[in-house]
Amino acid sequence: MSSVHAATAGFLNTDWNPRDLPDGAVTRNVVLRTADGAACGGALYRPSTPTDTVVCVMHPREFMACHYLIPDIVGAGFAAWSQQPRSVGNDLRLEHEFALHDVAAGLTFLRAQGFRRIVLLGNSGGAGLYAFYAQQAALPGSQRLARTPGGRPTQLGELDMPQADGLVFVGPHPGQGALLMNCIDPSVTDEDDPLSVDPTLDPLDRGNGWRGREGTRYDAAFVERYRAAQRERVARLDAKARALIERRQAARQRVKAQGREATSDDKRLAGHTPILNVWRTDADLRCFDLSLDASDRRFGSLWGADPYASNYGAVGFARQCTPESWLSTWSGLSSNATLATCAPALTQPVLVVEYTGDQACFPGDVRRIVESIASHDKRHERVRGDHHGRALTADEEPGRHAAGRLLAQWLRERFPA
Repeated sequence: MSSVHAATAGFLNTDWNPRDLPDGAVTRNVVLRTADGAACGGALYRPSTPTDTVVCVMHPREFMACHYLIPDIVGAGFAAWSQQPRSVGNDLRLEHEFALHDVAAGLTFLRAQGFRRIVLLGNSGGAGLYAFYAQQAALPGSQRLARTPGGRPTQLGELDMPQADGLVFVGPHPGQGALLMNCIDPSVTDEDDPLSVDPTLDPLDRGNGWRGREGTRYDAAFVERYRAAQRERVARLDAKARALIERRQAARQRVKAQGREATSDDKRLAGHTPILNVWRTDADLRCFDLSLDASDRRFGSLWGADPYASNYGAVGFARQCTPESWLSTWSGLSSNATLATCAPALTQPVLVVEYTGDQACFPGDVRRIVESIASHDKRHERVRGDHHGRALTADEEPGRHAAGRLLAQWLRERFPA
């Protein structure tokens, strides 16, 4: 089921601030310890009336205590749980397999609080995390992933993973690795030189179709070459990450075998955790040529409308990470946390809310996500708004308000009191 909802000024209600919790709501801050010993926590919001259903909101690297949909959830009579991951604001060491321990700790706590029904709400990168969790939780422990893409034991086989009763994806991209696969700049010729450029693959070269904000158009042949080169760059980074891991592990084996006779060089290498600097990761052709997978989006990416600043600057996706976090989170070839991999395992009721002006979640991506979800009870709604649910024009209400109404309606229909 799919439909489009316009967010117009006529829906505005000046008597109520939708960012405020309803009267009578109670908030509780919680500190948790995961099964693998990490610290995390969250905030539990209860409505004024009793409920046995809780909606969980989480992102693998952001704390969403003030997520804009929490008032809508509580206002509809349901509890909301905002989960804090162990890697808040830090991609450096983020491995999704261990983030599942964070999710499990939160859901175990909620079951202990008496919640009978749990709904997982993944916004943006939270969609890949929750889809990955739901996929693994549905498996017997012996069939869960035993190791991360970087080779670490996951301990998922022994983990208590309460299953979810429903899922909601709002502005979902196809997973952080899949997202990066589409926006990494393949014209980089030397990973140690951020300014190195192959002009035949440069998205900002006029010879390839670049004309700036008003007239950039890439032909089909360039797009095909560009996409293939993106995969090749990710594959090279994967190989580099694996080589660094193997070098360190080999040194550790030598130190263990040689004991006191181990060399200082091997001890240094065994203790060293290398950092990958991944430059130029904001170059999705769809952000510049708006005719590609057309939508209501503006020119530019989530990082801004100047691709020279966002693509060559210090801030961006995957800019710094360990080899292990690269493989687990940011590699479109190695990460397990992708909707393409996990959505076929989702059999619960699912609501997908797409923002039509999203600069990270494109119509074709959402269509493939919806099609790949196995559930027979899935609903796809389209709402005017940008990736964060903000208004596209000054005379519209924010799309997040329409998304909140759709969410409240869906929750009441699927999980009645």
